[in-house]
Amino acid sequence: MQVKVEQLRGILLLSGLDMDQLAQLQAHAVVKQHLRGEIILHEGDCLPAQLFAVLSGRIEVKKTAATGKETILRTVHAGELIAPPVLIGKFAASATIVAEQDCEILTVERTALLEMMQTNPEFALQIIAVLTEIIQNLHQVVHGLASERAIVRLAQFIQKAAIAEGTDVTAQGLELRSHSSHYQIACSIGITYEECVRLFKQIQAIVNYHRGGIILVLDSAKLDAIAQGDCQI
Repeated sequence: MQVKVEQLRGILLLSGLDMDQLAQLQAHAVVKQHLRGEIILHEGDCLPAQLFAVLSGRIEVKKTAATGKETILRTVHAGELIAPPVLIGKFAASATIVAEQDCEILTVERTALLEMMQTNPEFALQIIAVLTEIIQNLHQVVHGLASERAIVRLAQFIQKAAIAEGTDVTAQGLELRSHSSHYQIACSIGITYEECVRLFKQIQAIVNYHRGGIILVLDSAKLDAIAQGDCQI
């Protein structure tokens, strides 16, 4: 499906380009729809010479260990890139990419992006900045899994989810707009399903978890203290 110029502008990396530049990329861009649960790329798949970005919906980047345990390395939201390294060479997918929601994936041919970089050096710097941010975020994920207590990682996950998709004020507290199952959360912070359930019970005076993945933050200050490692639970 052909992409619209307005849709291209919704991708953070491309948002600084003017209409003429976006129109140049439009001829080299395609949108493909994926249903919830569909595998977009398998780990080990050769990545085509394209930029991949989420146009709408949300996807997960998962790694499966030899034991079968899944870890969610990244959750990618609308406007964000999925596999930017393909811009600088040939790569195989280092993890499996799955549609967490019904989503639209935008691809832009690498040749068109390289031409844009040649005529617009600032665009090249933006790409470097995006690559650096993704690498730093992955480093934080790995560091957290290795060194932070599970309760701290859970609090940080809740905070990041609140920032990424926002919250709504209710009579009970702040309700996260993004809904995540115990299993998804457990995979994201490197613990078992059972431990995730136990941790939510442990902090139920601070955060409530309801069926359907609804999360209510009752005490933001205490949640922040846990995320900073300053609160003993």
